[in-house]
Amino acid sequence: MTGRMPFGLKIAVISREFRRRMDEKAAAMGLTWAQLRVLGSVSRLEAAGKEEIHQNDLEHIEHVTHPAMTKMLQRLESKGLVRCVPSEKDRRYKKITCTERSAGIHETILEQDREVLEELCRDFTPRQKEMLGEAIDLILSNIDLE
Repeated sequence: MTGRMPFGLKIAVISREFRRRMDEKAAAMGLTWAQLRVLGSVSRLEAAGKEEIHQNDLEHIEHVTHPAMTKMLQRLESKGLVRCVPSEKDRRYKKITCTERSAGIHETILEQDREVLEELCRDFTPRQKEMLGEAIDLILSNIDLE
């Protein structure tokens, strides 16, 4: 049956299942997948040495509106996972940082991502997994990710 399924539909089915499994992992942490992604972005940017992370940085990364990101950050702050304090460089902005509880969480998310991929590719040979990664990288190289 999957042989006759259009490529776009196959990708959509895989994406939905990947997201469902990541949602389960996020829920086990008391978060939604969207909240975990935002938290991961803050953690990753901090680990990369970005001096100040602002809400508009996260809006751009997540492709969401200002009001949507405001709510997400408020929820994360109420859970004690991020701090939003006035920027030292520009008082019009708030600097967003991870708390001690969430620092480095991007590493946990990467591990969860690998676990889900392993689950979905459990019948693959090592070479097939490598080829899948190469093929996906080639497709991504043809997409403007900005």
